[in-house]
Amino acid sequence: MSRFVNRLRVLFRRNRFRRELDEEMAFHRQQVETELVREGMTAEAARYAAMRQLGNPALLKEQSLGEVGFSFESAGQDFRFALRQLRKNPGFAVTAILTLALGIAASVAIFAFVDAALIKPLPYVQSPRLAVLFESIRIGPRFHLSYLDYLDWKRENNVFHSLNVFSPEGFMEKTNSGLRQADGARVSDGFFKTLGVVPILGRDFHYGEDRPEAARTTLLSYGAWQRRYGGDRNVVGKTVALDDETYTIIGVLPRDFSFAPAEPADFWAIEKPTGGCEKNRGCHNLFGIARLKDGVSFATALADIKAVAKQLERQYPDSNRDQWAFMLPLTEVIVGDIRPILLVLLCGAGLLLVIASVNVASLLLVRSETRRREMAVRGALGASPQRLVRQYITEGLLLAAIGSGFGIALAQASMRMLATLIPKDMMAGMPYLQGIGLNGRVAAFACVLAALAAALFAFIPMSRLRFTAIHEGLSQGGRAAAGAVWRRFGSKLVVIELATAMVLLSGAGLLGKSFYRLMRADIGIEPDHVATVHVTGVEAKYDKPEKKVALGREIVNRVQSLPGVISVGLTTKLPIEDGDSTTGFRIVGRPYHGEHNEVAYRSVSSGYMATLRTQLVSGRYFRDDEDSSQLRVVIVNEALAKQYFPGENPVGKQISFDGTEKSRLLIVGEVKDLQEGQLDAAPRGAMYIPFNQDPRAEFAVLVRTAQDERTLLPAMASTIHEIDPEMAIYNPLTMRQKIHDAPSTYLHRSSAWLVGGFAALALVLGGVGLYGVIAYTVSQRTREIGVRMALGAQRRAVYMLIFKEAVLLIAVGATLGLCGSIVAGFPMRKLLFGVQAWDAPILAGVTVVLAACALLASYLPARRAASVNPVEALHAE
Repeated sequence: MSRFVNRLRVLFRRNRFRRELDEEMAFHRQQVETELVREGMTAEAARYAAMRQLGNPALLKEQSLGEVGFSFESAGQDFRFALRQLRKNPGFAVTAILTLALGIAASVAIFAFVDAALIKPLPYVQSPRLAVLFESIRIGPRFHLSYLDYLDWKRENNVFHSLNVFSPEGFMEKTNSGLRQADGARVSDGFFKTLGVVPILGRDFHYGEDRPEAARTTLLSYGAWQRRYGGDRNVVGKTVALDDETYTIIGVLPRDFSFAPAEPADFWAIEKPTGGCEKNRGCHNLFGIARLKDGVSFATALADIKAVAKQLERQYPDSNRDQWAFMLPLTEVIVGDIRPILLVLLCGAGLLLVIASVNVASLLLVRSETRRREMAVRGALGASPQRLVRQYITEGLLLAAIGSGFGIALAQASMRMLATLIPKDMMAGMPYLQGIGLNGRVAAFACVLAALAAALFAFIPMSRLRFTAIHEGLSQGGRAAAGAVWRRFGSKLVVIELATAMVLLSGAGLLGKSFYRLMRADIGIEPDHVATVHVTGVEAKYDKPEKKVALGREIVNRVQSLPGVISVGLTTKLPIEDGDSTTGFRIVGRPYHGEHNEVAYRSVSSGYMATLRTQLVSGRYFRDDEDSSQLRVVIVNEALAKQYFPGENPVGKQISFDGTEKSRLLIVGEVKDLQEGQLDAAPRGAMYIPFNQDPRAEFAVLVRTAQDERTLLPAMASTIHEIDPEMAIYNPLTMRQKIHDAPSTYLHRSSAWLVGGFAALALVLGGVGLYGVIAYTVSQRTREIGVRMALGAQRRAVYMLIFKEAVLLIAVGATLGLCGSIVAGFPMRKLLFGVQAWDAPILAGVTVVLAACALLASYLPARRAASVNPVEALHAE
């Protein structure tokens, strides 16, 4: 209690306390002087003897203040002195602050994305208990399941508390001005109950509301409620026309609700088994979402549902042969593709922070050694070791605070910039990145980095202070000692920088080469000068195949007449997409045992192949007169031909969908593989049916033009709209833009650019660090170099003397970096396309780049050393 009172007294009465302390010290000194005079000393001798006996008055004051409590006044003095030190050394201050800010900014910005995607819990009740269910087939594990299989899985499983389905397909909304695209999804009645999501307005779906006889209902997303209805609370009960059906709005979902596997979605409509697909076990158009029972592990649940699928395979061999169950945690489905990239970027940012910290540590190490005389003088004048330590702590805290503040501000700006670079369609599938910024976890991470930086920046000079004797500091002046310390520690720090920079350079090289290979992969088409737009007609107006064929031909003829148009094509699904829309087939003339030959299925017009300029391997393309009155024909790709007709020419062979005579198709052509899936996906078998033999009211129009394809998009839309104003026309874009904005392209491009940026900064910082080592070494060896040159050493010999030390540091750093690059390459394998993790040309090229930049950084101090005037060097020492 008394110590607390003393602290308050010092805080509020410090001036009075100092006066009283001065008076008391003066009284004791006077008493000693008087006693010594009585013993026979002169007044002058007695005064000096009293001063020696009582000790350093400044030190006594410091100790007295320390005894009664912490001196806030001295803390303020330390802070002001630290500011003066930074102003006195602007080069050091700016370099250290900027270097630290860059390192912290990169780490905090990338961590914010990692937090949003991998750490932040999903907005569902007990989200780790949620799983997504698929049916797997021979060509992959993550495919749709059928409605009838879903019903059996739901009834027969023993591990799920609930099991529901969703279908991430949008709608065509009927308005007074015609059709327009409406983002949405179809879900079963217990979907939101499984997630644990409750509407903020209205109600959820009732159990049984997905039965055929029940009314059609839909829930609105919060965003759609605000955009479309202005947040009207009376929206419940209103109707909306979706896909020629009237749906009643029954509620509004919470603001923070999102379900990435089905986004973007404005309308969450009830799924009803009224279509033909829901009555056919072989038709697959749904995904499952399940909540595990308490106490049931994921492995147990997967084994159980696999057993159910195996039973269905035995029970329905015609439709379910070679079809199995597959399950993933919901978190894995949402962030599985982006997790490796984020972790690589976080590691890259961490390595950059290491280099930045090493650079600042090197600066502080040299600066602390050059300040030995200053600290020795302050100690001799009465500053206690605790006060000197506190000064270093204050300077470290100040430096870390300023650097961290700038770093966090730069990180916030970087987050916003990186978020805007994500394509709109891709961002819709990553709703967890919406509103990314400084939250509690990110702020805590930034504070931890700042605290570590402060501790590091305070500890480095303090570690040297602890072993410093005052008389050594006064006698040496700090210069020789600083040189010794730098040779002992500084070179090791630079080796760490160079090795870390090489790891980042290697990672950037691998990702850059991977992206280069991806962009130049053979996708089977010529994407330049191709424009596309999607079209959907009113189903009631185009209810017969003849009307759909007539619509397709009218659009082709009208668009073909536009200036600069070379060719026009139609397709039910564009290349460079998800690779869905598959079908099974049988080969006529071969025995069939229920096997599933699953391939991509596309309905295309006669001008489609010519518009994309695909390469014909054998046979011919479609003719425009091949409609339902003609023999049914099909074109297959190379992947299908190699898999099902190895060593044969497939042209002339026949295939069938169900084995009946009516569904037979004659193969009339084979084309090179078109990239039906994402750019980094392996080629898959695909078949192409004439649009006139399988017409649709919903398709994409492709145009090859001799001019800039972007200028043609408005004319395409207006021309098609003139044919039928009620048609929905949406998603106008060029094929180059489609490739550029594809998810696989973006992920490879962004990872290559970001890691490349980290690597470039690391290379610059590593070069600066090496320059500092060599330059400081030259400054410490000025006398030695002067003596050598005075004794006849040539400039070439001085160059070799300096380069010898630089080459040694570069060699050690490159060797360690090479080993680290090989080790770091293996975790990156999932991100690479057409590149090995230990790519020898990349490693060799990175080594050359690092060595060249490092030698360049060493050249300037070497040149300065070779230009030393021997006479001036000897005089300077």
